[in-house]
Amino acid sequence: RANASPFGLGGSVWTSDPEKGAEIASRLETGVTWVNAHITGDFAGKPPPFGGAKMSGIGREHGRAGLEEYTDLKTIRVAKKL
Repeated sequence: RANASPFGLGGSVWTSDPEKGAEIASRLETGVTWVNAHITGDFAGKPPPFGGAKMSGIGREHGRAGLEEYTDLKTIRVAKKL
């Protein structure tokens, strides 16, 4: 029922069993999901990647995921001499 929304910016799961909460959080179609917290921020002093799912946005900010928004993957294959 939670995934029936066309939006998916963020959500939270509240439970006395954090492991079960993490399992439920992994199934939610959101850009960010907290377990037993909501809108808490930094990891080791750095903001985690942030962005929405579905109609709540495209892309990510912060971290490697945010940086990858500005890159294009290119594959180059060089054949060995015959």
